[in-house]
Amino acid sequence: MTNDIDTREILHQTALNAPNSSGVYLWRNQDSTVIYVGKAKNLKNRLSSYFSGRKDIKTQMLIAHAVSIEYITTTNEYEAFLLENNLIKKYSPRYNINLKDGKSYPSLKITKEDFPKIVKTRRVIKDGSLYFGPFPDAAALDIFIKTLFKLYPIRRCKTMRKGVACMYYHIGQCKAPCCSKIDKKSYNQFIEEIRKLLENKGEQTQKKIEREMKEAAKNLDFEKAARLRDGLKALMVMQNQNIVETFSADDRDYCAFEREGEMVSFSILSVRLGKLTEHELFRTKSLSDDENLMGEFLCAYYDKREKIPPAVFLPKMALADENGSDTDSSIEHVRHWFAEQFGFSPEIQTIDITSADDDGAKPYLRRTNAALTLERHRATLRMAQQNAREDIIRRARKKSDTPAMQELQRVLRLPNLPRRIEGFDIAHIGGKFPVASLISFFDGNPDKKNYREFRLKTTDGIIDDFASMKEATARRYTRLLNDGKELPDLLLIDGGIGQVNAVDAVISSLGLSIPIAGLAKRDEEIWRPHTSTPICLPKHSDALRLLQRVRDETHRFATSRNQELRTKENTVSPFESLPHVGKQRARLLRKAFTTLEDLAAAQEAQIAQAIHVRASDASEILLAAKKLAEKQRRSKKRISASLTQSGTTAEKAAEAARAQNLALLAAEDEADYS
Repeated sequence: MTNDIDTREILHQTALNAPNSSGVYLWRNQDSTVIYVGKAKNLKNRLSSYFSGRKDIKTQMLIAHAVSIEYITTTNEYEAFLLENNLIKKYSPRYNINLKDGKSYPSLKITKEDFPKIVKTRRVIKDGSLYFGPFPDAAALDIFIKTLFKLYPIRRCKTMRKGVACMYYHIGQCKAPCCSKIDKKSYNQFIEEIRKLLENKGEQTQKKIEREMKEAAKNLDFEKAARLRDGLKALMVMQNQNIVETFSADDRDYCAFEREGEMVSFSILSVRLGKLTEHELFRTKSLSDDENLMGEFLCAYYDKREKIPPAVFLPKMALADENGSDTDSSIEHVRHWFAEQFGFSPEIQTIDITSADDDGAKPYLRRTNAALTLERHRATLRMAQQNAREDIIRRARKKSDTPAMQELQRVLRLPNLPRRIEGFDIAHIGGKFPVASLISFFDGNPDKKNYREFRLKTTDGIIDDFASMKEATARRYTRLLNDGKELPDLLLIDGGIGQVNAVDAVISSLGLSIPIAGLAKRDEEIWRPHTSTPICLPKHSDALRLLQRVRDETHRFATSRNQELRTKENTVSPFESLPHVGKQRARLLRKAFTTLEDLAAAQEAQIAQAIHVRASDASEILLAAKKLAEKQRRSKKRISASLTQSGTTAEKAAEAARAQNLALLAAEDEADYS
């Protein structure tokens, strides 16, 4: 019974840690057999739903027999549809039996004839025809084909009977090529336009449909307008490229990796007969440079001749030198190894997955005449890399980062293992809305319930990172000191020696001995207080990786909070708290005076002229503005005085009073985030 509870808890935790992206998930039993395949628009939400509320018998049995959940992220829900269909056919999962009918998703076919026709089909054969799809939404495909027939006078008959015109000719919906009413060149202009439309090149055709729709609505023909509107919606579905299934019946692999320190995850997406049918993840630890990792992996992964596909696609950076350019010798080395081991070398193509075009894969595309576009190769590689990244995240969550903490303790000569690390960063826009973020890591992983934020008061409207960092750390550690709470093992500052020394002055004035380090972004140098040279660690150092994670998280948290405040400021102006002022007048006041201080220094006549009010109302507005501005100045002055005194050697009584004052200020706007 205990084991069942533990397994369910592991499954539930896997669901909670899943990404908020579309994809396909697989449930496996204790024999590693796939017992269910499902798709989701949001993997985390869908998987979590299995563990909430009352479930039917089938779902209860599924959870009872499962021991693990795997998932493959996709670019969109459309790809998840197709991938789920392929995996169900491959594994025939026990709990999917009632859901699958053995059919393939329908495709659109343009026949290879002198006068081609357009049909929906579930069979793809090598007959020279053009195929587009497959499309999971069969109803949308039907609407789209009907829309094409309304817009283009092309034939619908299965076979052309010479000299016999059908009904569609007489109602103006077919040019009757069977009766030589249209020549081959003119007819195929319609087909070419439709082909471009399906290949995302039909902007003119889309505009044509939109014009027809507007014209129908103008003529009160709402039925036709609705039909064309549905056709446009269907067109959006038709144009949504998928990367998990194509009509090029070739085999190829897509390989990508992600790393964090010495931890590396490789992701392989295998396409066989034009369908994505396999996803594999491989985990390892390596100190090799990124440019060597992929070559080492390929030589280890392809250990059998039958396992090697005709083509292997890699991100361009996977086999790159230190300058980021392709290293021909590295690629040639791998090709030579294939030829030497198996007497055969696949096409190894590198693609820049960050750009919109790349000539590297075009020779392969021309030789195979594949229907896949370069962008589809790029999208598939991105999908492989995203799955590798998700695996790295899962691995990091499952382990405490003890090696990194041990290295950090040794390098920085810390008295204790830095299990609790607190990081600070400042975010502002030209000195406006200054925010300090405090994030906490425990055992090498984010501890979000101990995140804090500080709306800075002494530097509002002033660009002074040193003063901002002083205020934030003084308020934080004064409060911890007064409350007798546990202090961190290491304090990390996002910045260089200047910020580190500023914070050290605050910590020392409080009588604390918290180790402090700063991480400068430019060269990833580590600074300790009052030192003349930084500590430089190797780029794959576990200790450096941990500090980078803390620094990046503080930056993300500070920036997101600053953006929230800007949004709030744009929706709720301090001017709106003044008498006789609403949103419209607040906007006019902000345009005329910019800040509350400028408004308080203005004349009654200026205010009356700016928002067109009577002199008596302007007098009330000015008086209220002066009171509010004075209140803000007193608040800033009070905090500034407290911070200035914290750097002196004042008497203990003054220190205690100052600490109490800072703690009260900290309590005003310190917020918990979990």
